[in-house]
Amino acid sequence: MSLHLMTLFTAHPAKLINLLALLFAFPGGWLLHATRRREMRAMASLQAQRQSSPNVEPTLDWATLRMNRFFYIFG
Repeated sequence: MSLHLMTLFTAHPAKLINLLALLFAFPGGWLLHATRRREMRAMASLQAQRQSSPNVEPTLDWATLRMNRFFYIFG
């Protein structure tokens, strides 16, 4: 069975390259999507804080900003 798999890769190297490209691209895309969702939730939270107390300007904490920046760089 493993011999058949090896001959498949040697006979069709483009499929192997495409498979590797997908394996690298999928986690990066997922990280980008998750980071954008996290950023949107943080902005919605800021908007809700602004509406609850309009005289105080809310800000994001440093941990959230660093986490978003790290995942943008990594993804």
